[in-house]
Amino acid sequence: MEKLQLHGFNNLTKSLSFNIYDICYAKSEQQQRRYIEYIDEAYSAKRLTQILTDVTAIIGAEILNIARQDYEPQGASVTMLISEGHDGAGVISNTEAPGPLPEAVVAHLDKSHITVHTYPESHPHNGISTFRADIDVSTCGRISPLKALNYLIHSFESDIVIMDYRVRGFTRDISGQKHYIDHEITSIQNYIADLTADRYQMIDVNVYQEKIFHTKMILKDFNLDNYLFETDKDALSSDERLAIQKQLKQEMAEIFYGRNYKLRR
Repeated sequence: MEKLQLHGFNNLTKSLSFNIYDICYAKSEQQQRRYIEYIDEAYSAKRLTQILTDVTAIIGAEILNIARQDYEPQGASVTMLISEGHDGAGVISNTEAPGPLPEAVVAHLDKSHITVHTYPESHPHNGISTFRADIDVSTCGRISPLKALNYLIHSFESDIVIMDYRVRGFTRDISGQKHYIDHEITSIQNYIADLTADRYQMIDVNVYQEKIFHTKMILKDFNLDNYLFETDKDALSSDERLAIQKQLKQEMAEIFYGRNYKLRR
């Protein structure tokens, strides 16, 4: 693709925001507390800082500043001020293709930022516990946050992923003409690796003329063993397993579709 000659800095802002959800069943109040403690340790501010450091490398940016905080009783936040890398001109790519998976992390952010906030919580009555991570990657210039999608999805235990990508503002070329986007995109899904896409059911809601792209993902396969915390499936009766499975599936459906449902008996 022929390079676009710009008049000054590329002023387009590219923002990727998404929520990642992990759902589980913790039977007793004590098990729910231990699940929250487990999540709090697994996704501490220190761990989140490493994940975001890897993200900056993937998208070709440099870290300018880091602020991080663990919270009581639970949760953590990390904010990074980032900039476009000075030595990444040859490797930055916004082509509509998947970025690397976690084992293939290669790279570095400026005038931009990355934030992550975690929200572990539990249902007050039925044993369902939910961990949510809100991640925002906002970049200016040529770098795009979309290349970090695969790494982020695989860095968390993602049952449901809800993503929004938007390009805002404009940049001007040397003739004075404004450009409102600097790369082709038809769907966020095109930046997700086949290995990941095969595991999820995905829905798009895109507003092309406004440069707004929305994708929701939910795991296709359901295995009760993957959702029980400190509970042995064999120790549950068939009725208990069926009831827990219904509760878990309802929780996932409500999050995915953004509405509450009555549990069918």
